[in-house]
Parts: sequence; structure tokens; C-alpha cells
Amino acid sequence: MQKEQLLTRRRALLAGVAALGAAGAAGTAGLLFPGSSGSSGPPVRPAGPVAGSPARGALAPSAYRLRPLTGEGTPRAVPGPPRVRRAPILRMSGRGRTMMLTFDDGPDPRYTPHILDTLARYDVRATFFVCGGRADGNRDLLARMADEGHVVGNHTWTHPLLTKLSRRRIRAEMERTSDIIERAYGERPLWFRAPYGAWNRATFQLGAEMGMEPLAWTLDSFDWTEPPPVADAITDQVVGGAAPGFLVLNHDAGGDRSQSVRALRAYLPELLDEGYHLTVPRRSYT
Repeated sequence: MQKEQLLTRRRALLAGVAALGAAGAAGTAGLLFPGSSGSSGPPVRPAGPVAGSPARGALAPSAYRLRPLTGEGTPRAVPGPPRVRRAPILRMSGRGRTMMLTFDDGPDPRYTPHILDTLARYDVRATFFVCGGRADGNRDLLARMADEGHVVGNHTWTHPLLTKLSRRRIRAEMERTSDIIERAYGERPLWFRAPYGAWNRATFQLGAEMGMEPLAWTLDSFDWTEPPPVADAITDQVVGGAAPGFLVLNHDAGGDRSQSVRALRAYLPELLDEGYHLTVPRRSYT
């Protein structure tokens, strides 16, 4: 008798649960959710889950709009702020006799094509930190750099002393140059070099915001001095100071660079004969 009473009570409980479930389904059948149509009033959110709604613990539809998504599913983490360095990169990391040749202040149609010719002869890639004001009138040279595998970096528009400028003017110098590089070279620069090697907090912060790493140099060829040194002196400076991981500073504009052109023709084969591999910067070096 007692067993039959327990069974009867259990059947009643199950029937009650089923009735409640049916009532809940009927109560949500005509409700509209954010993004649906056909309602003149505000969207109503059901008290419980229904077909097509997020499962327990999932983000509501409005929450998904607060962060970027990768297709469907769990939203990816919001990217953190860009890394801001306190000092420029001075040398390459890695093994072997690897060096990097860099050329500042160009392009200049009197000298840059000859430098590109020498690099092509020895199948060597280099990095050119261009000034936007010169690049704007010599876009064909930036296009050639892209075609031949060289890297183009940002060296500001007018080559000013950035430490004397306001943050707004520094941004303008950098952004305008990145814009012209993108149009002529095909992509925005990933590397920035401050004119005269004069860095400050603003240059690091703004460069990071624009997706650029600050790249300086390890070995100065001193081809920028006045009067310009002869090619032999530049060659002795580069070959004598060469070491694995070094970044060499040269110039292909900003003055009479004929001796820089001649020096490259002399010291490049010497570096290669000594077993150096001349390359361009990659993010992995940093």
C-alpha cells in the first residue's frame, strides 16, 4: 500500500514538471529578441533559456558586440597595448656572421639607383630609411626597392630634430611618411629611425602606436661628415668595424653621396668574402 502511494506521488510530481515546461514554452513563443523584427515595442528578454539562446554561462548577444570575434564561438581576447621600448634596437640577435646594411635620408635619383645596382649585383638586400619629402617625388625608386626585396623604413618627412618638436608635429612627420611609403612601396613600414639618432619618449610611443619598431645602428660609416670622406676611408671604417650582429649606417642622400656609392662597391664584396651574410630586419630579431 505504501509503495503504491509513493508511485502515485512520483507520477504527480512528474506531471507537474511537464506542465510547467509546456507553460514556459508557450509563454516565450511570441517574444522578440534584440535584432528581430515585427515588434513596435522594446525587445523583451525571456526569463529562461529557449531554443537559439545562449547556454548557461555564455555571453549574451549584446556582450559579444563589446569585443572582436573570430567567426562563431568564444570571443578572442582584446589585444593589449603596443609594446613601447625605452631604447632603440642597436644590433641583431642570432647566430653566425650576419650583418645589416642600412641607408638613410633618400631616395635620391643621383645616388640611390647606383646603390641598388650594386646590391643587385651581389644579390644582397638592405634597409632604406626614407624621408617622405624625397620619397614623394621618387616613388619609382621605392617601387624598385619593393620589387628587389629591400626593406623600407620611416625616417620622417623633413628630417627634423624630433626632440625639439611637439608630440603633434612628431606624429605628423611619421604618419605622413608612412602614408607615402604605403602608396609607393606597397605596405606600411614596420621600422622607424629617428633623424640624427635623437630619440625621446614620444618617438617610441608614437612609433609603437603606428606599428613600427625603433631601429638604430651599431657601426657608423661616417659618410655623412663634411667634407665627405673619400671612399677608401668609408671602406676602412666599415670593414674594420664589422662584427656579427652589427647594423651599418650609410647614406644615399642628404649631400654628395658619390663616395658612399664608390665605397659600397669596394666593401660589399670584402664583407661577403669574409663570410658575412647581409640581411634585412625581421621581427624575430627583436
